[in-house]
Amino acid sequence: MIELLSVKIGQPAHRALQGAGIKTLDQLCNYSEKELLALHGLGPKALRILRDLLAEHGLSFCADKS
Repeated sequence: MIELLSVKIGQPAHRALQGAGIKTLDQLCNYSEKELLALHGLGPKALRILRDLLAEHGLSFCADKS
């Protein structure tokens, strides 16, 4: 289980994830890119870093629920 605190993203993005209760890569897979971008402090750059990290581990964001 990969803890997101070790990921090289900005502090605002870390705070946004922590505020949403997302602490691991496995938990991150339960959210769509759209949902994550809606979090205050998490922008396109952090999302790209997280997407690449998920891909490295054979994981991905969930599909949009709309």
